[in-house]
Amino acid sequence: MSTSEPAAGGISDQDRTIPDDAEFERLLAVAREIAERAYTPYSHFRVGAAGLTEDGRLVRGCNVENAGYGVTLCAECGMISELIAGGGGRLRRFVCVGGDEQLRREERGVVMPCGRCRQLLSEHAAPDLVILTPEGPRGMDAVLPQAFGPADLLP
Repeated sequence: MSTSEPAAGGISDQDRTIPDDAEFERLLAVAREIAERAYTPYSHFRVGAAGLTEDGRLVRGCNVENAGYGVTLCAECGMISELIAGGGGRLRRFVCVGGDEQLRREERGVVMPCGRCRQLLSEHAAPDLVILTPEGPRGMDAVLPQAFGPADLLP
């Protein structure tokens, strides 16, 4: 295997910026905190998302359910809204946590974004985005292989 090929589902050396554990610890704390504010009267499953931008800003979001289930907002949607409202930019680190509302904050574990949210993250990802998954840090290509993006819409 060459040094630019990803190890089984991992991040290629070319795209890797070694994640700083302190960055992910900070994001985990923020995601767990914002999950406490989630509006989950139907599923009772609170989700919090947190990301760091290329310019060092922290963005976050929580899920907001709705009686019309299809219009429920995922935590990642709220986080991307904060990213755009705060001036835009690209994400370089991301984490999402979730769990039953009965769990204590520190018990909320890392969860994977749904397919729609993976697409949303892909559109706003820096080239070196690293996502903390239940199996460890992964690059966007491992989380959403062969992603459809803006380049696919060009003539």
